[in-house]
Amino acid sequence: MTAPASSVVQLTQQLLRIDTTNPGRAERPAAELVADHLTALGCTVRWFEPEPGRTSVVTRIPGARRELPALLLHAHLDVVPAIEGDWARDPFGGELVDGYLWGRGAVDMKGTVGIVVDTLTTMHHRGQQPNRDLVVAFFADEEAGGRVGAGYVTRECPELFADCAEAIGEVGGFSHTLSDDHRAYLVSTAEKGVWWSRMVADGRAGHASMINPDNPVHHLVAALSRVAGHAGQDISTASTTATFERLRDVLALPDATTEELVDRLGPLKKMMLAGLRNTVNLTQLRAGYKTNVVPATAEATIDGRFVPGTEDDFREELVRLAGGHVRLEEIYRGAAVESRLDSALLEAIGSSLRAEDDTAFVLPYLSTAFTDAKWLAPLGIDCYGFAPMLLPDDLDFTALFHGVDERVPTSALDFGVRVFDRLLSSY
Repeated sequence: MTAPASSVVQLTQQLLRIDTTNPGRAERPAAELVADHLTALGCTVRWFEPEPGRTSVVTRIPGARRELPALLLHAHLDVVPAIEGDWARDPFGGELVDGYLWGRGAVDMKGTVGIVVDTLTTMHHRGQQPNRDLVVAFFADEEAGGRVGAGYVTRECPELFADCAEAIGEVGGFSHTLSDDHRAYLVSTAEKGVWWSRMVADGRAGHASMINPDNPVHHLVAALSRVAGHAGQDISTASTTATFERLRDVLALPDATTEELVDRLGPLKKMMLAGLRNTVNLTQLRAGYKTNVVPATAEATIDGRFVPGTEDDFREELVRLAGGHVRLEEIYRGAAVESRLDSALLEAIGSSLRAEDDTAFVLPYLSTAFTDAKWLAPLGIDCYGFAPMLLPDDLDFTALFHGVDERVPTSALDFGVRVFDRLLSSY
């Protein structure tokens, strides 16, 4: 007889079955679900809905030590699109198969929503207050930049976060085994900035049988070739320096090179390499309407990511590479974020992890993703990415972010609740 799923698995399953695809769907049904759970704990929930259905909710839970700065816990309710035909299972079915919970958002980041809510519920049921006040926020719209989610809430009611010194959100907390004695749990202490732009080439329309030196498609292709060939140099930051210093210390390899250490990170290697330099990827192309007609305009979109402290130089370089025939129109820009590496929160995270996994250590790193930290950091909040999950060694977890067949081990969700319970009860 199969044992019933744990409460965190059941809640996450409910969330996965709510389609909150952004763009296209609304977050309100998911917000209502988590708000019902928070209300059952006696919380007063604040609602924010700048556009119909685009709902964020915020609450506050009093701690035992009210004199301490509050801790913000935040997650987002929206998910990126999923093409059902590409998946082995229904991306919004929330299927539980062989110890894995499948669905869009299982990793990014409805699993984390489930962990946070279930932890708070578990603590409430045994009469346990958090050590300090908690501000708990579930935001809309993170996957599209957060303008109507965290951006709106922080603009309208920044006072909700006024006494929050630190925040825990995404991306981090997942494990990677280095040896029998050492398992790293990554905690993001910084994140790259983002610059989404539209590259537009204008030219002269005409018949495709003629010679056309002002063909905008040719202009655009040449510019894209130069931009795609952009190979940035490795750039040292406080977080990347801390990553490799920590690995050298834990592995007792004081003379190991960055390349040697990165090679030990398995499937995390590609993410770590991207964190060492500025990157740009071409993502969309559009031009023309008939095979024998040269169009007047051609355009593409690019996704640029820059490490802290390099934004101006990075943008100027992309404009230069685009050349005189192509202009760049900004779609979205988000600043890079850096947080303190000497925070007592990181020590508390490490202690909570080791209580559940005696091989655990915290590995700070620079995340290549952008998160709602971009809206919170300007309020003076140090933002960290941590959703604790002990993972199978053969699971390429980072490939599941925005990936096909997104899924999470149910044991990882249960582990997350246990670690968060320890952390919130003690920090």
